[in-house]
Amino acid sequence: MARRAAVPKVGLIVSSHQAFKEFDAAKGEMVAGPTRDREGDPMAQPPSRQSLDCPPMRRLHPLRVSLLLLTLACGPKAPPAPQVALAPAGDSLLVPFAEATDAAWLGGARWAVLAPGGPEIRLADFERKVLPTLGAGTGDLKYPLALFLAADTLHATDWVNRRLTLWSLDGRFGRAVPAFDALRGALPRARDEAGNFYLELRPPAGPDGSGNRDSASVVRVTPAGAVDTVAHLAPLDLAKVASPSGERFEQRVFSGTDRWGVRPDGTLWLARVYHNRVDRAPPGGKAAKGRPLPDRVLEVTREDRERFVQNFPPELRGTAEQLPFAPIKAAFTAAFADAEGNVWLERSRAVSDTVQSYHVVGPDGALRYIAVLGGVRRVIAASDREALVAAPVRDGVQLQLAPLAAPAPSSPAAP
Repeated sequence: MARRAAVPKVGLIVSSHQAFKEFDAAKGEMVAGPTRDREGDPMAQPPSRQSLDCPPMRRLHPLRVSLLLLTLACGPKAPPAPQVALAPAGDSLLVPFAEATDAAWLGGARWAVLAPGGPEIRLADFERKVLPTLGAGTGDLKYPLALFLAADTLHATDWVNRRLTLWSLDGRFGRAVPAFDALRGALPRARDEAGNFYLELRPPAGPDGSGNRDSASVVRVTPAGAVDTVAHLAPLDLAKVASPSGERFEQRVFSGTDRWGVRPDGTLWLARVYHNRVDRAPPGGKAAKGRPLPDRVLEVTREDRERFVQNFPPELRGTAEQLPFAPIKAAFTAAFADAEGNVWLERSRAVSDTVQSYHVVGPDGALRYIAVLGGVRRVIAASDREALVAAPVRDGVQLQLAPLAAPAPSSPAAP
């Protein structure tokens, strides 16, 4: 008779108004930040915490409830967002990666593709049908963890050398920027046309992970070295797990995190996972909230948990089974900006889904269209005309381009 796996004890973590922190350049540490955003609304909290932080709702009279429902039913309905089916065409390239999740368009038919966790970046050229390795044999790039494009320059973070490397679009090494020691050795993840670097600074987790209850901050570093906090990210959705070595705090699997990026003019876009929208924060201007995006509630099923555990090596599956799981999946699992400033949100999918869909949100924060891609393929980057599609195969990851067709105009709202 098979032995049942031990069920971990999971406890709810009550959020605190001190959960939001920001970096204080004078003190060189994270300090308590605001509890409300620039619009005066309370900072976002994980779904498991919101019910504890919000005051109880007042009891409504049954007649008022009926009138409210009637008003919602008879009011104008928003037109459905147009859908665009992505159909990869043309020749494909095979990269020897187990997975490809990060990429950048270099112009024309050339793309930089990174395997998650490194250890190399390939320059995919669909016209010449070649896949050279960036910095091969030079030692200038040993273990890249992230890449991004800014000011016609490819930037790649090097975890081993603790620096940010800058490359020309044809793959020539330019210079390197060392990690910021004053920011605990953090490496930039974005840059604007004024030369400012942007980093994500998370609080120290601590031996039991309790530090993760505080929020992360997006920090800007000017060319002169000045440091300031430009945005706060929502705290992680954590649970307290009991183990033989003691209690620890773990993020709930499938709970999601905020995503962000920077446009050339320095405008910060923030994909809010708990609100399911894309906000904008222009430099020196007033932050603007995006429109709520349509979303379906997906419950984390037993099959979801089993598939997650199966992704680990056999010797680690016992540990993976002890991780806490969120009751529902996050609205999106990944995000990136294309060459036109649109933000692509990769929507969560059910196990039985046969397509992967993306909310394509314009620079104004409104949903432009929904891109749909069949099978287990994923879009990892997009130019102004094509999307880079990655599909796992036996020998690696198959890359292919899918033309981006203009979405058909949606029908007017029905009265």
